[in-house]
Formats: sequence, structure tokens, C-alpha cells
Amino acid sequence: MDRTPQNRRDFLKTGLAGAAGLALLGGRGVSAGPFRTGDRPTAVRTLGRTGIRLPVVSMGAGDTQDPALVTAALDAGIVLLATSAYYYNGQNETMIGRIVKGRKRDSAVIMTSAMADGFDHKAGVWTASTRAEPFVEKFEGCLKRLEMETVDIFLLPFVARRESVFFEPLLRAMEKIRKEGKARFIGVATHQFEHEAIRAAAETGVYDVVMTALNFRKDNRLEILSAAEAASKAGMGVIAMKTMAGAFWDREKTKPINASAALKWAVQNPCVTTAVPGITTYEQLAADVAVMRDPSLTAGEKAELQLSAAAPADGPFCQQCGQCVGQCRDGLDMPTLMRSYMYAYGYGNLEHARQTLALARRPENVCGECRDCAVRCPMRSDVRGKIRDIARLESLDFNRMA
Repeated sequence: MDRTPQNRRDFLKTGLAGAAGLALLGGRGVSAGPFRTGDRPTAVRTLGRTGIRLPVVSMGAGDTQDPALVTAALDAGIVLLATSAYYYNGQNETMIGRIVKGRKRDSAVIMTSAMADGFDHKAGVWTASTRAEPFVEKFEGCLKRLEMETVDIFLLPFVARRESVFFEPLLRAMEKIRKEGKARFIGVATHQFEHEAIRAAAETGVYDVVMTALNFRKDNRLEILSAAEAASKAGMGVIAMKTMAGAFWDREKTKPINASAALKWAVQNPCVTTAVPGITTYEQLAADVAVMRDPSLTAGEKAELQLSAAAPADGPFCQQCGQCVGQCRDGLDMPTLMRSYMYAYGYGNLEHARQTLALARRPENVCGECRDCAVRCPMRSDVRGKIRDIARLESLDFNRMA
């Protein structure tokens, strides 16, 4: 993807945001039919039983605090904005709420999430310290920051193992949130053991939506797609995230992944309603809107994704397979540490890296006592080196670096 700096004026000149006459939503968050941006058609799918019609590309808005960029995305035909209490400690929700407040409420679909306390990220399950009441209070905070009485979609994030999806206190809390009309639809988000979480979510009969990590580099991508197809047939809407697969092939960041091709790969699958790539620049927005209008994957793009080749070793990407869990002599939460590394060194998102790093308990001199690393990553990553790199970032001023 071209990373040449671009501002809102340049973006508007391209014509990609010329959607003033957009015939959007006929009901609250539901379109009256296929809509068009400018003179070009947009690929649109229905988000399961919610009935919400969405372009195949939506906006992961959590990586930006630029209201003009979000507004430009909406003007360009993007409908779903994905935010969370997690992003910028809720400030992203505040920004999204102000943007939507200045527009017709049915011109955007807002999806947010809040994290319940007590999640064991390494094992992928909730613990005895997880309670419904504080979680519901966090959800109420989402509504307050968004300045909404009802949010379109509310997600429970980080579910992984089947028991985390069926965890009774949170399952009933989510169900109550929807019953009280505070969220029109509810769902879960999953970063690891995705196929297990997706199938469990469909089995509950409670959830309307599942958002899953999905990209062309994950070894379990076929299992995820099989589970997503089953969930779709059960009436659930499926949203893809983490489509960029680390953004670079190599640790030195000299070989960028074709981001448009990676995004196209995810939405080529008909069981996927839409994808929510993080958008932080106008050039990224322009590229993603182009995919929204034409998601067909060319032969050349397929070749660039190296779908039939062995994955290059030691890039910033971690597929969160969990095979490293239990290998570390110190019992480190390897997936969380490696996800933090990917945010910092792959995506350049230092704020997310910092927040994720805080989730992983580790000794002060992490990896300092081991002369060799016992962890064998299936992607051949230098696990020890990466953990040492990411641990050093904790002492830096992220706000000044961002």
C-alpha cells in the first residue's frame, strides 16, 4: 500500500469521498437496499439475522483520534465504525459519539466492546474473579461516552475457549443488555482458538454477531472459515479483524505485505459479512474504499500473498496459535507478549502495544536468566529476542512517541 502522506483535502480530490447523495439507511442501521458511492457500486452483505446491510469493508476506528478521518470514512460509504472502551481509555468512544451526534443517527452503525475483569489470557478462560456487575458498569460507561441510550452492536471481547463463551455470568449479562434495549445486537470477539469460540457462540443461541481474527497467514484459517460458515448458516453475522497479518513479512520492516490484497482475501469468503481494518491515514482509507468497491482478488495479488509458500521466518506477525503456551520455563504468557510485539513493530501502534503488554504478567528481567529459549514457534520466530524488545518499550514515553 502506498504510504505517501495524504490529508483530507487530497482524499476528497480523489473522488473517493464524494458520497453526499448516498442513499444509506432505510431503518435504524438497516439499509433500504444496495447503495452506491459516487458512480461505482459497493459490495454489500447482510450481517446475519441482524438484517443490517454493510459494505464488505468497515472501519476499525480505534487506532485514530482524528474526527475528520472518521467523518471522511462515513462520507465515502463506510457504515460500520468499530470502537471499544479499550481504545485510548474510552476517548475513542467519546470521539465517535460526537461524530455520530452531528449526523443522522441511522447514517452509521456503531459497534463497541468492554472487557470484563479476571480473564486468564494465557489459558483463554474467565476466572473466579470475573463478575457480571463490574462488567455491566463498564458497558454503561460505553453508552455514556458514546452519548447513546442504545448502541447497535455490543461485543464481549477476548473469548477463546468454549467455556469462556458459555461463562454463565457474562452470557446472562449480555443477554440482559440486549433485552433491556441498551444494545440492539450482541456478540463476541475472539483472537485465539477462534474456531472453537465461533462454534460455541453459535451454539449458545444467544449471540447475534462474532468478530474473529482472520487472515491469509493463519495456519488455522480453514478451521476458522469452516466455523464461520457454520455460524453464518445459524444466522450469525461474521466480522473479520486482524486481516493485515502483521503488515510486514520481515522483522526489519523492509518488505510490506500488500494490505489491499490481504483485506480482499478476508472478504472473498462469502461467510464474512465485513472486515474492520484499522484506518489511521487517508491513504489507507482510500485503499480500503477501493477494496470496498471492488473486492475481487487478482492473480497477481494472490501471488503476492504467497498462499502456497512457506511463511517467512521471524516477521512481526504472531498467529496466536497458542502452541507456545507451556513451553516457557518461566510460564510467560507468550501469545499476549507476542501480540504486543506485533502491535508495536508490525502496525506501529504503540498505545495498543502498551495496553496489551500490561495484560501479561512477567518478571522484571524477562528472559534475562535464560541462555537459550525453550520455546519453538511454528512460525520460526525469535521469541526471546522479541520479548526482550517489547519489554524495553515499557520504560519509554508512549505518548511522546505516538
